[in-house]
Amino acid sequence: MGQVLHTTAVERKVLLACGAAAGMSATFNTPIAGVILAIELLLFEFKSRSFIPLVIASTLATAVHMQLLGRGPMFQVGAMEFGIPGALPFYLVLGPICGLAAVGLSKALYGVEDLFEKLPFDELWWPATGALALGVIGYFVPRVFGVGYDTIGDILNGQLAWKILLVVMIAKFAALVISLGSGTSGGLLAPTFMWSAAMGGLFAMVANHVFPGAHLSPGAFALVAMGAVFGAASRATFSFIIFAFEITRDYNSVLPLMLVAAIADGIAMLFMPGSSIMTEKLARRGLRVHQDYEADVLTQSTVGETMERELPIIAADTKVGVLAERIARHDPAVARHEALLIVDDAGRLAGLITRGDILRTLDEDSSGGMTVQEAGSTHLVVTYRDELVSEAAAKLLRFDIGRMPVVERGDERKVVGYLGRASVLAARLLRFQDEHVREPGWISGAR
Repeated sequence: MGQVLHTTAVERKVLLACGAAAGMSATFNTPIAGVILAIELLLFEFKSRSFIPLVIASTLATAVHMQLLGRGPMFQVGAMEFGIPGALPFYLVLGPICGLAAVGLSKALYGVEDLFEKLPFDELWWPATGALALGVIGYFVPRVFGVGYDTIGDILNGQLAWKILLVVMIAKFAALVISLGSGTSGGLLAPTFMWSAAMGGLFAMVANHVFPGAHLSPGAFALVAMGAVFGAASRATFSFIIFAFEITRDYNSVLPLMLVAAIADGIAMLFMPGSSIMTEKLARRGLRVHQDYEADVLTQSTVGETMERELPIIAADTKVGVLAERIARHDPAVARHEALLIVDDAGRLAGLITRGDILRTLDEDSSGGMTVQEAGSTHLVVTYRDELVSEAAAKLLRFDIGRMPVVERGDERKVVGYLGRASVLAARLLRFQDEHVREPGWISGAR
């Protein structure tokens, strides 16, 4: 739709995210997770312009799912015992395992891709080679074929023995990385859910064997691992906490999901800084995708907080030649500025003169007898103390200028400050200081 209609680049991106959110919501009956996933993986923003259409698309898609496939959750599972708080130590161990599994998935996938690139035959045959390997795996473990929702349901209901879980985990993992690494068309979400759920269920069974009194539920640990692994691998942890909850509708899953997913995400960030399984291919092509959602500091700072209060002013009747001589002598009052504010005898703003204005005037009149008011600009773009730095920066870009006088609202000849590019960057400096400069603690000498 974004290609057919006349849209801006941002509107087309929102439409893309709406399609993704609606598709996920319609497939899994998870409307909330669909919206959050689109924000975390595609938009990296939380604005009304995108949030409203996302919610509408996800809601309508879920309504279609309910009409065609029913109102229940994606997987019909029995009552699970998540064991909070008694099972917390085991969830604390599962967290790092899920994080390492997410890192292993990404490394293995792109490692296999690199191996295929070294094969001594044309890349046209890579998908066929991958398909052959998939066929061999599937011959011995037929469960690796298909979407695998029935197998995931069996794992969540605790209906598979530990040997089958082990085989499914290894075989599905291998089938996934070989298929996608060879360039064969295939999905990532459901296959990852399948092998990670098997891993979680197997973890609970092993723990029950080692600690007979633990009484851990394999289905509960399978669900938690399923959300944590893909959340850490894709760097969309919040989405898959909600997703794992929505596909079962069991509120008791929220606490272990939050704990394990957060730990897994921390491990993944430690070993895969700056990329995820979704963005690694782009990063290899030189396209870095900023994945952290954060408010723009320019929208949180006002001009009054960052403007220069020591005004670079020059009297309106000053000759251009005199000003040029002062600049040549490196007069600190004028030499360090690219532009000067022109004020009249009453100290009120009369204009602005730049280095370019001075050079142009001297080129036309080498004597420099023209005054700065005659040589400078009198139709000025101004900003105000209470204006956001982002709004002021937009003016700089829109009018292709490098600096603006800061004036009082209602009296645009009363100058109170000066905003240049350095003042805009000062807002970034304030954020940097907030993040990195440590302040003294209550304990004497604490750092």
